[in-house]
Amino acid sequence: MTRTYFGTDGVRGRVGRSPIVPEFGLRLGHAAGRVLRAGGAMRPTVLIGKDTRVSGYMLEAALECGFAASGCDVVLVGPLPTPAVAYLTRALRLDLGVVISASHNPYDDNGIKFFSAAGSKLPDSWEREVEAALPHAEGCVDSEQLGKARRLDDAAGRYIEFCKSTFPNHLTLKGLRLVVDCAHGAAYHIAPAVFHELGADVVAIGASPDGFNINREVGATAPEALIRAVRANRADYGIALDGDADRLQLVDRDGRLFNGDELLYLLAMDRRPAGVVGTLMTNLAVERAIRAAGMEFVRAAVGDRYVLEELLARGWQLGGEGSGHLLLLDRHTTGDGIVAALQLLELAVRRQQTLADQLAAVQLYPQTLVNVRLAPGVDWRRHEAFAQARAEAERSLDGSGRLLVRPSGTEPVLRIMVEHPDPAFGRGCAQRLGDALRRD
Repeated sequence: MTRTYFGTDGVRGRVGRSPIVPEFGLRLGHAAGRVLRAGGAMRPTVLIGKDTRVSGYMLEAALECGFAASGCDVVLVGPLPTPAVAYLTRALRLDLGVVISASHNPYDDNGIKFFSAAGSKLPDSWEREVEAALPHAEGCVDSEQLGKARRLDDAAGRYIEFCKSTFPNHLTLKGLRLVVDCAHGAAYHIAPAVFHELGADVVAIGASPDGFNINREVGATAPEALIRAVRANRADYGIALDGDADRLQLVDRDGRLFNGDELLYLLAMDRRPAGVVGTLMTNLAVERAIRAAGMEFVRAAVGDRYVLEELLARGWQLGGEGSGHLLLLDRHTTGDGIVAALQLLELAVRRQQTLADQLAAVQLYPQTLVNVRLAPGVDWRRHEAFAQARAEAERSLDGSGRLLVRPSGTEPVLRIMVEHPDPAFGRGCAQRLGDALRRD
């Protein structure tokens, strides 16, 4: 059975259009509750958190109703980062965690994703079970079985203490000035406190959510605001999170932006694990540097859940992707922007060396990405001109670079990425491939 509503990171869409409507939220909560109870949990308890979008109120109420109708108790925590929901679900020994968020998307999108009792993302098979239960998600259990709801008032404080616990007790952030950009999102009342309580002088931006400004010209997807603030405040580092605080962008005092591939390299070179998991988009220079240092490197499909699956399958602990999702399974069960930032600041403090200096040994290869919208009826896998151009491109790269071709999962678009030390060569190669498809 294929999934109709669940994508790579839960259910997501435009608010007011199916499935991001209250009726579906109620049915989804009811269906997920039915699956929990069918799995043997007699009186399941579900934790529901959200980011700062105005639509979160509506979806929170709908989900609460659906879970209660199916016989599940509900714990409400209000605005809280996605990794905080994962942590609290595990720490409180609950049965399921639910996050209402569309991550880095604008305010008029929203989504719903789930975490297991262990604080990890649930497999596709569980999502298929929930979808199979949706047609039967109606009515309610008998009155004596209905769920109750309560609010956990100290949720933010508990998570702040958890984040701080991942930073070594013998070190401090005293002497560092940090700009922390919360994207007007779920970490607005948490991230500044974490870094301040560890000793840093904190300048907070993007920390005044109004329900409509999440990710608007701030946060991990708009790092220009962070760069300006770091320079204006003469800060040592800038930390940008996205709307649900599971991804990280980092800037140094010179305004240099470090992407997720570079941050993954820094962590790998410090920890020297047996292996590291990247994605199909991880820069080739990072892969080669990690392998040269004696570590294994494997690529997963794009998406932090696929990185996590590969880590678990191999028994490894470190992985990530260029967007800033970093997984450190010895610190947390899921990607966490605040925790990842703390591990990188620990490197700078412990080594008394800037992150830029620690990165001097690796230079990223320029990546050229071309998106080609496919005409109706065009099958790129059987396109003769494209096949010839692709074979020629691979011959010309001859191990000096990398070609990646992958279809979009949501639209009729083929994504062509060429990676090569010479940016002009990469651009020309990608353009020729795109032109071969456009001839139709």
